[in-house]
Amino acid sequence: MLGVTSTALGPAALLRRLSSSAADSPVTHVERVPARTGRPADWPDWVAPEFVAACRRQGIATPWEHQATAASLAAAGTHVVLATGTASGKSLGYQMPVLSRLLGDERATALYLAPAKALAADQLRAVVGFGLEGVRAATYDGDTGRDEREWIRQHARLILTNPDMLHHGVLPGHARWATFLRRLSYVVIDECHAYRGVFGSHVAHVLRRLRRLATRYGGNPTFVLASATSGDPAGTASRLIGLPVTAVTEDASPRGATTFALWEPPLLPPDQDDLPPTRRSALRETADLLTDAVVAGTRTLAFVRSRRGAEVVAAVTRRQLDEAVPGLGDRVAAYRAGYLKEDRRAIERALLDGDLLALASTNALELGVDLVGLDAVLICGYPGTRASLWQQAGRAGRSGGEALAVLIARDDPLDTYLVHHPAALFGRPVEATVLDPANPYVLGPQLCCAAVEGPITAADLDLFGGEPARQAVDGLTASGALRRRPSGWYWTHTGRPDVDLRGSGGAPISVVETGTGRLLGTVDPASSHVMLHTGAVYLHQGSTYVVDDLDLDDAVALVHAEEPDWTTHARDVTDLSVVAVRSYVDAGPVGLFLGDVDVTNQVVSYQRRRLGTGEVLDTRPLDLPARELRTVAVWFTVSPRAMERAGVEPPDFPGALHAAEHAAIGLLPLIATCDRWDIGGLSTANHADTEAPTVFVYDGHPGGAGFAERAYATAAEWLSATREAIDACGCETGCPSCVQSPKCGNGNNPLHKPGAVVVLDVVLAALAAA
Repeated sequence: MLGVTSTALGPAALLRRLSSSAADSPVTHVERVPARTGRPADWPDWVAPEFVAACRRQGIATPWEHQATAASLAAAGTHVVLATGTASGKSLGYQMPVLSRLLGDERATALYLAPAKALAADQLRAVVGFGLEGVRAATYDGDTGRDEREWIRQHARLILTNPDMLHHGVLPGHARWATFLRRLSYVVIDECHAYRGVFGSHVAHVLRRLRRLATRYGGNPTFVLASATSGDPAGTASRLIGLPVTAVTEDASPRGATTFALWEPPLLPPDQDDLPPTRRSALRETADLLTDAVVAGTRTLAFVRSRRGAEVVAAVTRRQLDEAVPGLGDRVAAYRAGYLKEDRRAIERALLDGDLLALASTNALELGVDLVGLDAVLICGYPGTRASLWQQAGRAGRSGGEALAVLIARDDPLDTYLVHHPAALFGRPVEATVLDPANPYVLGPQLCCAAVEGPITAADLDLFGGEPARQAVDGLTASGALRRRPSGWYWTHTGRPDVDLRGSGGAPISVVETGTGRLLGTVDPASSHVMLHTGAVYLHQGSTYVVDDLDLDDAVALVHAEEPDWTTHARDVTDLSVVAVRSYVDAGPVGLFLGDVDVTNQVVSYQRRRLGTGEVLDTRPLDLPARELRTVAVWFTVSPRAMERAGVEPPDFPGALHAAEHAAIGLLPLIATCDRWDIGGLSTANHADTEAPTVFVYDGHPGGAGFAERAYATAAEWLSATREAIDACGCETGCPSCVQSPKCGNGNNPLHKPGAVVVLDVVLAALAAA
């Protein structure tokens, strides 16, 4: 660890000090992103003078070209998406038309939507900071009190909220919002690239419901969207709102130089001579780098993939800092979903005020919360997409100075591949956001919600997608959920449909301390079987708890404080059946398929592993209910004869297919807008439905999320990268860098690495000849 210094190091100097601490440098590649000068523009003549004056008081002399262009399009009534880099000032692009309209028309209203509460709160601070009279801005979310909600409905003119609150709290009670909707002039959709997969498909229909109700009351809002740099921003934004959208993509803001390093943790010597070496944990490596950055006086944000990981990095960093300088650990904190509102707000304030010097966060802070003065970003594990990677890296250097970003590779096939193939990160455009409003598991429930808000007419069906909506309405009518009358389709039940936009599966699980009854936080239902099963170790703000009981009926987990010398890892089993084939490629001994499948998953046990060594102490059974999922999968089959001819013997079929499945899941984020935790897989030497050795990869969301379709369309590219990643790994029998998976329910057994390469060779050769 670095010695204490009183002078903050520049990013380049810090990188040299960090990488010089090891005999063999862990840095596999350094990319230099040069500084960029800005291109200012004049204030458009339609911008309210009061707003211009307020901006100048804050030091904003003029807008940048992209801000002025997007703002002028919106002011003229054109739906527009501003898709430029992190810290490019997208907020001003929509503040100009929105606040100018509110200042110029005292009856006008506007709605701002963000995917996270913290972002809406941050934007409220920015709007209030302008000091403009008459705007009357307010946040309206789950933390808003009942009395305050009534004031907001009656008096607020700019409401900042999220799609969940729009879905649950505004649209169902639209009659009380009639005046606001009639006067609605703008709808701002911030960080719209976050609306992907099933969540994005749900939000697309929430926005169509909003458009339908606004039209009913006489409103006709212009949509202004802000996005990180992404592929096809106009097409994605158009699918999201259901209207033509013009994209502004040329970033004219200034930007300091960025040093972007790829970092592979070193190999550790084996505990025994006959065991292969293991690689140092990415979590521990990130904690050490964060410790050194804080000691060097560098304001740093560490992004960690999991909630548990963020807690571990923060705890280790605090402990190491306190050992070096007592009390210095207090300037580091964790930040993640599931914290209570008061805890989140306190951390956000401490970070903005400078009381915190470093933060270990999940992607809850990936979005555009204004974190002023950050010097460096550590990214613990590839976040799943290049768009997300650059969004996280862009958190550093907001003041215009030089910035440092470091991607620390996990021991994982994709991370290992990327740190040794930098062109896959730096030489390719970012991905397009994937969403599918026609997903029947989204469309049907959303049409039911719309019917509650008002009868669905034949004209409405075009708004909700045309023919897919007509088919969905026919099915809902046949099932009795809707009833057709001359004036439209009506909801037949007394209550509202229970529709969860984020697919979390119901109410969050409350984590309660057994002895005191204190509410520690919440966990989404989808994660509860893994994180909160009886006996699980649960981390919260640096403290360790053990779960006494998980009561799914009452949605509560009881825990007690304890610091065991072991961790817990849940294990599950998965069954899959083919429902229908949508498309296939007949490649002789190989078949490639896309279709609908039913997946049944159940967490059946957990392992206790000793801290530090990972030694398995025991495996304990669990009695948790199975979960069923109908989704979309891509799969390939290989004839047993072809595998034998290629040199894979029948006893090795299960291990070869299993290893190929793991690596294929790990490499899919290279070509689809997903990460490993969005998808699942299954392999078998003889599946009942295909009657052949088969590897399945499926979307982990009801009805699919578009990832399997992307894999099917680019199968050769996807499986070629998978084959290369396995073959290039230096291990003999398979390791986390190639074919072992951190989420395997079978404990990564069996695995046959050489067989996986042969299987993929057979598949790729057959597909190339087809």
